[in-house]
Amino acid sequence: MIKLIAGCIVAAGVMTAAHAADTMSAAPAESWTVTNYYKQSVYDPKENKIGDIDDVLVDKSGKVNGLVIGVGGFLGAGEKDVIVPFNAVKTAKKDNKWWLTLNETKDGLKSAPGFKYDKASTTWVPEAK
Repeated sequence: MIKLIAGCIVAAGVMTAAHAADTMSAAPAESWTVTNYYKQSVYDPKENKIGDIDDVLVDKSGKVNGLVIGVGGFLGAGEKDVIVPFNAVKTAKKDNKWWLTLNETKDGLKSAPGFKYDKASTTWVPEAK
């Protein structure tokens, strides 16, 4: 019985040490949070609002590679979702808030291919035409 208790204590200690190894003592240098993008407005170079970021796309290695932008519509009705490369959206601070710009117009994005979120596959798929 004492061997069993001692084994449990050793196993708990090993599990605790293994769990601690999976954490970080500080945030990685130059890391950003998704909230700098998610649900933020995006503007064209003339500071006209294009739309809002509806999703942030991450590949299996954890690299952010795309942003889903909702364009057009009113209060979400009639909105079209398009995907742009992550590096196409530029960031800056303006009035102490994140300011996101894209070198594109709202009309240009309205003519881009649209996407819809497929809950079954949990991915964005091209809209049926």
